[in-house]
Amino acid sequence: MEKLFKIFKFTTEDAKALEGESIVPHVHDFEELIIGNQGKISHFIDFDDETVYAPFVTFVTQGKPHRLRPQTHNDTCDFWVIRFRTEFMSETIFKLYNYFHDRANITLPTSRCFNRLSSLCEMMHDEIQQSNPNLSIIKQLLTTLITMVYNEKPEQVEHDVANAHSQTYANFLHILEENFRRPVKISFYAEKLFMSERNLNLICQEVMQQSVGEIIETRKLTEAKNLLINTNKTIAEIGFELGYNEKAYFSKVFKRKTGQTPTAFRNEMKQLISE
Repeated sequence: MEKLFKIFKFTTEDAKALEGESIVPHVHDFEELIIGNQGKISHFIDFDDETVYAPFVTFVTQGKPHRLRPQTHNDTCDFWVIRFRTEFMSETIFKLYNYFHDRANITLPTSRCFNRLSSLCEMMHDEIQQSNPNLSIIKQLLTTLITMVYNEKPEQVEHDVANAHSQTYANFLHILEENFRRPVKISFYAEKLFMSERNLNLICQEVMQQSVGEIIETRKLTEAKNLLINTNKTIAEIGFELGYNEKAYFSKVFKRKTGQTPTAFRNEMKQLISE
């Protein structure tokens, strides 16, 4: 996805147009949040196939294989689909990963909540349609929407988080948020959680299909993107702030993970934001 942010309505007509169409499992190069007001989805993700009826919120992380088929229910389908690049919401993306880590689909029971979520989506949609949309406004609206979803805390999520592996992973993310800028090893996190590195790796692989090292590196680079976009700090300063003692090594890691040097990424983001 070339743009930082995209939002659109998915309607009854769109769902009917997909009837009979083959949808194969695939991955996205962006984060996707779906606000389902009416209708249903058939969603294959994390090796499980689930039918979810509105009202629901679905979050699919970048790079996670899945197959999602939107469908009508009572002859109606009404979704908001929000897509954004990870760096657009770098401050809150790991909160989303935490909240949705053990399920992609969450049913929220209150119509009042969904009326408010829909209003926020309308405002984001209106702003992005402007000739010169203000991405800061959209970012604030999306942050508010995510906060409202958190605050609903449906019972099924509370129950699922009680699962031992889910709780351990959530605790790991909490410790990671406090320490990812430090040049500490995986053993530091394992010791904080009173377990071996091997067991922590197994849990991370189970929940996110990534190793502990990959998750730590992703968190560092997510923050690096945030600093490259929102500050005037030098590449060396940003690398040092995130625990990379050498600018060259930081740049090498950044390019390996993103396909761009930090400087090229910063220049691209400036151009996108100014369009």
